[in-house]
Amino acid sequence: MDTALKQIITVYTVINQPVERVWKLWTSPEDIVKWNNASDDWHTTKSENNLTEGGRFFARMEAKDGSTGFDFSGVYEKVTINKQIKYTIDDGRKVTVGFTALNDKTKIVEIFESESDYPFEAQRDGWQSILNNFKKYAERKKA
Repeated sequence: MDTALKQIITVYTVINQPVERVWKLWTSPEDIVKWNNASDDWHTTKSENNLTEGGRFFARMEAKDGSTGFDFSGVYEKVTINKQIKYTIDDGRKVTVGFTALNDKTKIVEIFESESDYPFEAQRDGWQSILNNFKKYAERKKA
């Protein structure tokens, strides 16, 4: 993809959980499969996560009716526990996820490069929906 065509997209939310708890739920493969979907008709069927610089992550995302699916994977560039994750998706796009402690709450900000296959708004809305789903999951999940 031509770098000149990439737009930067930002999505965010505030979660009513402390940052240590949010970090665990965000990075644990056992939890990722429970929240990583943009809508109820999709799910993540498998997740692997080697949360180290140079480590790989993988998530298999599929429509629940089995009609389509895709792999979402890449390599971690920087991992600062409870603060920030930077990674490169296998298609070359860069992503930064920031975690900010706000007393007993956590603000998550995701900044990512767009792709050319889907409209900017659809990408923003899809990533925001996944983030909103994570917020619901994290706030329901007991310690």
